Amino acid sequence: MIRVAIVIGKMDSGGKKNLVMEYFRHIDRSQIQFDFICDADSQAIPDKEINMLGGRVYKITPYQHIFKNMKDIYVLCRKNKYPVMHAYNSTMNIFPMFIAKAAGIPVRISESLSMAYEKELKTVLKKILRPVSKCFATHYMSCGEDCGRWQFGDQLFNKGKVAVFKTVINTKFNSYNVELRNQTRKKFGWEDKIVIGYIGRFVTQKNPVFLLEIFYEIHKREPRAVMCLIGDGVLKNNMMKKVNELGIKNYVNYLGRREDIQQFYNAMDAFLLPSFYEGLPVVGLESQSCGLPVFFSTEITREASACKMGHFISLDVPPGKWADKILKTVYNNMPVRKSWAKEVAALGFDSAAEAKRLQQYYIDALGGKYHE
Repeated sequence: MIRVAIVIGKMDSGGKKNLVMEYFRHIDRSQIQFDFICDADSQAIPDKEINMLGGRVYKITPYQHIFKNMKDIYVLCRKNKYPVMHAYNSTMNIFPMFIAKAAGIPVRISESLSMAYEKELKTVLKKILRPVSKCFATHYMSCGEDCGRWQFGDQLFNKGKVAVFKTVINTKFNSYNVELRNQTRKKFGWEDKIVIGYIGRFVTQKNPVFLLEIFYEIHKREPRAVMCLIGDGVLKNNMMKKVNELGIKNYVNYLGRREDIQQFYNAMDAFLLPSFYEGLPVVGLESQSCGLPVFFSTEITREASACKMGHFISLDVPPGKWADKILKTVYNNMPVRKSWAKEVAALGFDSAAEAKRLQQYYIDALGGKYHE
């Protein structure tokens, strides 16, 4: 059996966690097992499920204390003698890759899951690390072409050195369920409403204040519209302040951080993601699989459109124009709402199929050898 060290950093609610767990749930765990190396301040580690599936969780010093973090990783690597390390922190992967090489791990996979936004402070660090982020890794991986080219460069990508493993979801689980839709809408008092939704972190990357401005314009045009916000983050207070400034407090349902989000994809009528950048967003795929139209900014890769449910609008377009397009699409979609799970799976976004590919990738990287 091959035991893989999965370096995930912060394991919080969101796309990265969902992606790795989908692979873990569907991989052949008699051949491949995962050890999750997570920052101790992670807020959504599914310890019970991981242990039940035969994996292990190691909680280490958060990366903000980088030297102690690296020391903790080194101790684990020497103790467990991993044949493979797979790191999911984009340009920050240089640190665990260096440790993996020092500890003698033969297969070191650096994965790119996101890009950057010029006006975001952490982009400075990303740009510093990007040229050296290829160092110490033996294999390169990304969730899509745009992410792969951004981090590892066109030359490496064009040579076929970057393996693209699409962002995956459980398409069957995320198919449309009209009964669940009706139950959820009744539970939250949305039976006669048009529900505009967002699920994710409240951070600059996601452009959440603009999101609220879009909803404000939607509500001006359609009084039945309500907003469902799920998530948390450093901009939460800014968002709540904006809600009050716009006078939409009575129409915004803030439900906090949640894990039971499938019901909300079914209950919503439109999903907004006007981000400044993304990798290949999990929430976008889950929404589309459920037949929920998603409105991306044009800063997000076109790879995120998995079927006819994905729509792109420029951030240069004012909120009112976003509102017009969203409402037109919602009015057309609501009477004929259906599942797009089969179509999304056919495009290669299904976790069961991609997990088999990943499993073989690990085996091939080791030259077909198994390690206890």
